[in-house]
Amino acid sequence: MSVTAAPGVHNLEANVTELNNMILEGRILDAFDKFYAPDVRMQDNDYPVREGFELNRQYEEAFVNGLTEFRGAKVLNVLLSDDIVCVEWWFDYTHKDYGVRNYRQVAVQRWKNGKIVEEKFYYNN
Repeated sequence: MSVTAAPGVHNLEANVTELNNMILEGRILDAFDKFYAPDVRMQDNDYPVREGFELNRQYEEAFVNGLTEFRGAKVLNVLLSDDIVCVEWWFDYTHKDYGVRNYRQVAVQRWKNGKIVEEKFYYNN
């Protein structure tokens, strides 16, 4: 993993590293509870924006509960600048709703007070 950070983002870097490690350990819901703000806004590609912690937590639960096989994940790159973080991921899994998936995804996050307040995912369908 490569991390590029602007000056003064050491706490952000530590939070992003912990978040990514929790995801890699399979603790996706714990990571969500710890690092996502009550008013978080999330979006996949050009699908509608999901507003609020509860709605996005339900979406994450449905994703986790739908996994039928998890073959791997890796953080490929991380870029940090002020309150913006970009994480390039590689995922390989099978999901009951999405089928076999092996792809790269970029997550663009806006952080405030140690929490993600906005996150958008970019990936090929």
